[in-house]
Amino acid sequence: MALTGRAALLAALGTLPVGIWEPSWTGILAVNVPLALACACDFALAAPVRRLGLTRSGDTSARLGETADVTLTVTNTSGRPLRARIRDAWPPSSWQPGTEIAASRHELTVPAGERRRVTTRLRPTRRGDRHADRVTIRSYGPLGLLTRQGSHKVPWTVRVLPPFTSRKHLPSKLARLRELDGRTSVLTRGEGTEFDSLREYVPGDDTRSIDWRATARQTTVAVRTWRPERDRHILLILDTGRTSAGRVGDIPRLDASMDAALLLAALASRAGDRVDLLAYDRRVRALVQGRSAGDVLPSLVNAMARLEPELLETDARGLTSTALRTAPRRSLIVLLTTLDAAPIEEGLLPVLSRLTQRHTVLVASVSDPHIARMAAARGNTEAVYEAAAAAQAQAERHRTAEQLTRHGVTVVDATPNDLPPALADAYLALKAAGRL
Repeated sequence: MALTGRAALLAALGTLPVGIWEPSWTGILAVNVPLALACACDFALAAPVRRLGLTRSGDTSARLGETADVTLTVTNTSGRPLRARIRDAWPPSSWQPGTEIAASRHELTVPAGERRRVTTRLRPTRRGDRHADRVTIRSYGPLGLLTRQGSHKVPWTVRVLPPFTSRKHLPSKLARLRELDGRTSVLTRGEGTEFDSLREYVPGDDTRSIDWRATARQTTVAVRTWRPERDRHILLILDTGRTSAGRVGDIPRLDASMDAALLLAALASRAGDRVDLLAYDRRVRALVQGRSAGDVLPSLVNAMARLEPELLETDARGLTSTALRTAPRRSLIVLLTTLDAAPIEEGLLPVLSRLTQRHTVLVASVSDPHIARMAAARGNTEAVYEAAAAAQAQAERHRTAEQLTRHGVTVVDATPNDLPPALADAYLALKAAGRL
């Protein structure tokens, strides 16, 4: 139970005149005994908290930055009306900073034998699973002097998924894919390495794609269309080691890599390729295999939701061995990791030949936009020194990228906003060249 502010105020107001005109124990008891009796009656008339029935319903998942509504149903099984204040507790990252109190507290009146619903709106600030804590209820009597208080465990989990902000680039990449397939009339023929079909000539088609033998057998001009290879295997590897914890812009490097991986997965599944996911540092953190084209993106999003950077060095040999077991046949391996010199030279380069002998390898890395701004800064001595340091960092990344290129690896290095479309373009270029 708990005293309310109203009871404390009444006690203070009653004791003050006694202290001024009749300062004695008799006067104090004359005021506080009736107040204590009123509190006892109020407590007795308040609905019991322990006998309440509580259930949850509502959203079980939401993308990062979006809202999730979780409904709490309160059933009053007692014979007294429930006048209550409810605190629906969730982890602090379930709301934007400063909004927790307003979002988690509710006032509720439930007549005897009835039920009412309250909705808690979550707006998570981090990926992962958010588990509901306890529901604390204060039940007030008709006078509002003394309350019954108790807590209930009402389990519920909301999974916060990656935001996939790069999906805005998907329509333009799909349009480019249709051009590669030869399904769109463009000034160049449909690129690819596999003959697809014949279709009627449309003004704007390249005359070099006309099939003269087929044209001679029919009354219209026939054009050959080509398409890139289909049903190829793509393995996306997320490096979840310590380097993925660094922040680039406003997000961790791992989150930016996830966004790029999701765009590539969506594009590749539409292109008819099979997409798998491996997240690794010193052990497998997530593995998604064998999903259909319609199920691959939801599966990847769910697997990525719970990934967090691990503050330890990535085991490049273990990563390579696991990748070779996961992709036993020729595949496109897309490794999303850092281009920092030490992890690449000491970890990846010594074992890279094991991957490139069997697979096509593409390394994608998130660069820090702040370094690019530092490199362009001038104006005072401090800015010049910062520009020199940034230029040195960029030169080291370029040298590392060149080392990977000499080993036959395609390298994509871009800022968080530019990496997803750049990686998708690199995939389309490999597909058009028949290198998958």
